[in-house]
Order: sequence, then structure tokens, then C-alpha cells
Amino acid sequence: MYADWRGRAEKMKTAFWTDDRQVIATALDAIPHGMAIWDADFRLKLFNQGYTAVYGLAEGDLKPGMHLREAARAILDAGNYFGYSVDDLYEVLVERFERQGEGAAPKEYQQILRDRSIRSTYAARPGIGWLVTCEDITDAADHQTALSKREADLAKQAMRFETAVDNMAHGLCMIDPDHRLVICNSNYAALYDLPEHLQRPGTLLTDIMDYRFDNGMRPKDGPIAFLQRRVQTISERKRAIDICEFENGQIISVVHQPMADGGWVETHQDITEQRRSEARIHHLARHDALTDLPNRTLFAEEMAMAESRVRRGEMMAVLCFDLDHFKVINDTLGHGVGDAVLQQVAARINHTKREHETAARFGGDEFALLAGPLKGPKDVAALSERLIAAIGEPMDIQGHRVMIGTSIGIAVAPMDGDDGDTLMKNADLALYRAKGDGRGTYRFFEKGMDATMQHRRLLESGLKMGLTRGEFSLVFQPLMELESNRVSCLEALLRWEHSELGLISPVEFIPVAEEIGFIVPLGEWVLREACRVAATWPGDTRIAVNLSPVQFKSRRLLDTVKSALSDSGLPPTRLELEITESVMLADSEQTLETLHALRALGVRISMDDFGTGYSSLSYLRAFPFDKIKIDRSFIEDVGTDDANFEIIKAVIALGRSLGMATTAEGVETEEQLDAVRAHGCDEIQGFLFSRPLSERDALDLISRLSPNERAELARRKVG
Repeated sequence: MYADWRGRAEKMKTAFWTDDRQVIATALDAIPHGMAIWDADFRLKLFNQGYTAVYGLAEGDLKPGMHLREAARAILDAGNYFGYSVDDLYEVLVERFERQGEGAAPKEYQQILRDRSIRSTYAARPGIGWLVTCEDITDAADHQTALSKREADLAKQAMRFETAVDNMAHGLCMIDPDHRLVICNSNYAALYDLPEHLQRPGTLLTDIMDYRFDNGMRPKDGPIAFLQRRVQTISERKRAIDICEFENGQIISVVHQPMADGGWVETHQDITEQRRSEARIHHLARHDALTDLPNRTLFAEEMAMAESRVRRGEMMAVLCFDLDHFKVINDTLGHGVGDAVLQQVAARINHTKREHETAARFGGDEFALLAGPLKGPKDVAALSERLIAAIGEPMDIQGHRVMIGTSIGIAVAPMDGDDGDTLMKNADLALYRAKGDGRGTYRFFEKGMDATMQHRRLLESGLKMGLTRGEFSLVFQPLMELESNRVSCLEALLRWEHSELGLISPVEFIPVAEEIGFIVPLGEWVLREACRVAATWPGDTRIAVNLSPVQFKSRRLLDTVKSALSDSGLPPTRLELEITESVMLADSEQTLETLHALRALGVRISMDDFGTGYSSLSYLRAFPFDKIKIDRSFIEDVGTDDANFEIIKAVIALGRSLGMATTAEGVETEEQLDAVRAHGCDEIQGFLFSRPLSERDALDLISRLSPNERAELARRKVG
């Protein structure tokens, strides 16, 4: 294909198109003498500033590709060679060139110009043409010394030029119009592992190409397509950049720059590692580093593309899901196990979904899946069931057998929205409902969910404002000591009177406060307020305050308790802190340390809702609680459920054996009172004795319990 191309070779080119051009130009202009290269057709190929300066020429008088006759006219027009015509000077110069045949030694000539004397040297260069150097010898006292110096300078500059070319960062080759090699540097030869005989001037480009193809440098798109692309680039005679990928994995960037005579110069750069690094960076920017699932960015891109498919009538679905109680795994087994769980979950998601569907991790234990096309909602319901089953399979991780579940929210397009933002929002609302319905299940988006979430957001925003506005208050539910028939303790209960929504149940706002972390400052307010109120009560009546598991983890809990007691003047022995076993589950070592520090202050510690968990007995062995509160769920069935009655008896006996007082919660009937009293329960709490009271009513109850009331309590005790 290259055999039809003709022309003559150039040794050098006056300008390059990359940073290498500046290197070559600087090297040429640094030569103190004039230098030019003429080809076999007597056309100027290359020259430096010194060459034009010697003849007193202005910038632009000489140009690459100019014929010798035109150059002679420019030299004469500058006032040189008195008495010569253009034809005369042209003939003189041609004769000098023709005398320098192949193998001839360089020939020197001296000329008297307009205002100076110059010495010119003509030397033949096979395959290129003639190298002409000129120097001003007007002031030279010793021509022999000047000649020696000139030769040394030329040798030095030639060495600099060759060094500059060979030390270019990229491979360089120059090809003549006949598609023969003019020059290539060592980087070009090394890039294609060319043997020495293929690096010689005059080598056919076809021979170089054949060698490259035969020695592992075959283009991915095949030699024919590669050559056709190269031919088109050459024929267009424009600067071009071609990225060539080869079967051996190499990627080479070729910058092609045409020359005036039909030849061209190219730089070749191996960009394999650069492209791999770019690919890695591109991948990391769109994938989760831990699980290698797509991240939020890539998922959003996939969602944007899916929107057009939805508009064409396809049914798609977005699934939002997270792992049930994943934080417990991190807190109890460590983040290393937690990370391994996330990796296994990601693998199970990939195995469960269809290949063309996109699953992503948004961070933490939050995942999303774009499913479709679907025939109907049943398809995504079946997918959700498979995901729940797959993720719920036991995992063996670092010697631990881990069980994890997931809850899924589903939004189906176009019914639940036709854009990504709407679908994600609605799927998230459905997820919130799935978690509220007991977790381990899936829920489809329903219209009313948005109103529910708006209500929740109103609660979230109102909590902080409520504390600032004084919307929170405490009520106090008494506990009666059965032995003495007196109020031994009152439990502080939090109430919220919202400025717009009215009275909000603690069952509704406490979980929200825990989820957003506001339970810590809110709990501190409860503790300080409860201590303040209790300090006004007569005698040794205690105040009980519930601690949230979230609040208990606060590093400042111990300092808060000390401060509340100190500010109120309440003796530590009159403060009772109630915790649930979920507090013990979170971090047993830190928890026990904090509990012992509180006990050292003199504060009493109670376990609330005893019997509702699965490991309460182990916690009783781990820490000597002052009191066990029997959950109301056991008390309410006394008289109808013999099993619950036996549990109550066992808990009371257990407390007695461990030296722990017992309190029965939710006592509302005489029958329930008689049952717990008969088996030695120490305290009762419930509507039978008293409902929660305001601060004033609580003080009245403690201060003014009448003799008749005491007698009635004594009668119940005897009866």
C-alpha cells in the first residue's frame, strides 16, 4: 500500500508541533553559525536564524520549501554579491552543490558580501541533500583557528541535536514522501522493538509495519483497518491524533504532522498505564470502594437513562433497602466483620438480580436496585422476596455466625413517578413503612405514605424548637412500697405539647428523637428537671428517670448525672436510673464501666421491662442491679394465663435470691395486686394506685397521704 508513494527524504524539519519542537528549535538557534539543509531538488528544507543573519536577510525572506533560485534572488536583494545576476549566482551555487557528490569531502568557499566576509562549507548528506554552514570571518585573525573552532562547534551542536532527539520523552520518526524512514529516535525503536537494520534511513515504512504486525503489535481492529485509517490520515494532510489499541494490551497515541514536501513527522507515546489509571479512576468515581457495587453517582446516571425507557412505556421499579439492625453487628463484632457482611450482601444482591439491572450501595448499609423492564408489580414483588431470602441466609465470618435481614421499599414507574428523584423519594417512604411494620419485609409505595413522612419531618423539626419554646414537661407516676404502704419512688415521664399538633405521645416522638440523636440533649433536660423537682419532696422519696440506649452511650452521661445532682442538691441515693437490656447489648465493657461509676456515686440502677428480651439473666449476672421491673405484659394476663403467673413468681424469687428489689408494672386490678403481693413483690406501679401526676399533685400525694388512705392500704396488705 505504501509502495506507490514517492518523494525524497529530509533529515530534519524546521518546526515540530509539540514540546519537542521547542527543543529542536532551541538547539538549532543555539548554533553560533548559519546552517541550512537543501534537498536534491535544490529546495530549502531547514535553516536557523544564523543563516539568515549572515546574509543580512529579514525574517520571512527565506521559507522552508523555497527553491535555490528564489533564495539567490533574496540574497542579491539584500545587497550581497556585487556584479552578480540571479542567474549568475544560481549557477555558482548549483555548481557548488553538484561538486559535493556522494562520498566527497566537505568543500569550503569564501565570499565577500556587502559588508562582511563569510566562509561557507558544503557537505553532501546521503538520502537528505546538502548541509551548508556559514560563518562570518570578517574579524578573524587566524583563519585556521576559526576553522578549528567552527568544526568543534559544529560537532558539539550536532551532538546536542542528536542528544535532544534521542532524549525526547516520546518516540519520533520522520517519513519522506516515498514512505521511507528519514530518521527515528531510540524511543521509537524501543517502543516497537525495531532491530537496527529497520532504524536506518531509507527503510520502507511497509517493512517496519510488517515487522510490527509479525512481532505482537497487531491492532485490535486488524491490520487492514489500521492501515486504511493511516492512509486516510496521510492523504488528508492535516495534523491528527490517533489512539491505537493493540492485541497485546498496549495503547499508543500517535500525533501525525504533515510536511510541505508530502512527508510527515510523528510522535508515538505509550499511554497504556495512563489509560488504565484513567479507567481505574473512572471506575472508582462511580463504584463503591468496599463492595465494588455502583455508587450513588452511577446509579443516578442509570436512572436518568431509564427515564426515557419509562416514557416509551416500559415499567421499571426502584427498590430502596437497608439491613435490619446492622449497627448491632458493628457495635458487638466490630467494623471488620461489618465490612465483610456488606461485601457478602453485595455478592448476594448481584447473584439475585438480573444481569442488566443495576444495584448500588449508597453508603453504610443503604442499597438501591433499578429493576426492569417488568411485566407487572408481581415481578418486583418476587424479586424482593428473593432478595430478602438471599440476604437472610446465615453468614460465617471470621468465626462468627452472622444473621442479618433486610427491609425493602418499592416504587414502580410510571405509576409512582416517572423521574428518578420522585421514584427514589417514594421508594424511601415505602422503606420507612416496611421498617415500621416489623422489618424483614417489603412494601410498595402508597399515596398516604408521603403524609406520614411529612408528619415525621414535622416532628423532627419540632423537637429542637419544642425544647427551646418550653413545650416539654414532666409528669410523675408513683410507685408504692407494699411493705410500708407508702410512696417510695415516682417515675418521671416526658410529655410534649406541640404548638400545632397538640399533645404527642412519647411512643411517637421518643423513637424519632433517638433516630436523629436529639434524645441526648432532651434526656439531659429530663434528668436535670427531674432532680430539681425531686429535691422539693419531703423525706427520702426517690425519683426514677429512664435512660435511652442512645443517651446511655453518650460519653458525658456520667458528668451530666453529677451536674444534675449537684445543681439540684438531690442526694444521689434518691436518684434511680432505669435502663433496658438493649443498653447492655450495645457495648458491654463500656456499659459496665459506666454503670459501676454511677453506682459508686450512690445512684440506684434498675432494669426496666424485664423479661421482654432474650438475655436478661446474663445481664443480671454481669451487674448487680438494685431493682428489677417486671414488664406490664406479664402482669396484665394474671388470672387468665397461668404461664405468665409462673413467670412472675420466678422473677420475684430470682430477685429475692440476688438481693434485688422487684417492681410490678401496669397493676390495674385488685386481682393483680393480690397476686404480686402474695409472692413477695416489693413495689407496684399502675393505675390501681395512681395515674401520672403533675408536679404539684405529686407533691401533694407525697405530703398528704391521709391516715384513712394508709389504713386502706394496710387492709389490702392484710387481705
